[in-house]
Amino acid sequence: MGRLLLIDVMGAVAVLALWYLVFATYNRRKGSAALRWVQSACAGRGRVVAPRWMSSSRLHARLQFPSRWFENAHVTMKLRPRALPVQWLVSLWHKQKETLTFEADLGGSPSFHLQVVRHRWCAHSRGLTPRKRDDREWEVFQPGPIILTTRTHWKQDPSLELSALMTVRQQDVLQVQFRPESPQFSATVALDALSNPETAAGFLTTLRELAAGASAHRQ
Repeated sequence: MGRLLLIDVMGAVAVLALWYLVFATYNRRKGSAALRWVQSACAGRGRVVAPRWMSSSRLHARLQFPSRWFENAHVTMKLRPRALPVQWLVSLWHKQKETLTFEADLGGSPSFHLQVVRHRWCAHSRGLTPRKRDDREWEVFQPGPIILTTRTHWKQDPSLELSALMTVRQQDVLQVQFRPESPQFSATVALDALSNPETAAGFLTTLRELAAGASAHRQ
């Protein structure tokens, strides 16, 4: 009995080790491909340096751009934790996206905190239809911009940085943040959105427009 239990344990350990090796390798290949997407999006105006795996599902790399663009720029990719079965199942259950987060300093500290989270579609039911009690008529609509601020006085005219943030709607950008401390600017995008060269190049353009808006705000 004890020998059979030992064999089962050793078999389980071997399966888990093989699982980790296969899916860790898969994540590394996907992360390397994503770095190539980022390098392609830079189109010779920047380059990826010093990539480093922080775990089997998290990849970090520095970016070098002209000084007038960004300072201390880097990206962090968060992939599904496929190498760890339990964490992978949890991420699938919560429908977590694989993301790339770009962080950098802007050459001057912004005088404001600003966080923008991409809006979602909303819907509500009109109730049961007379034909089938199981069917509901849904009304789907897109909410307008909502601004939450701690300022006691808010300018009604849209500022330059908020105008630039409207470009987020054209990209699969999930979150944008400005803050006085380093990193002063960050943006998170769904990783799959960068697989398209045009979309990847557009994302870099969006980052420059956002940074330019914040720089204009400081002047």
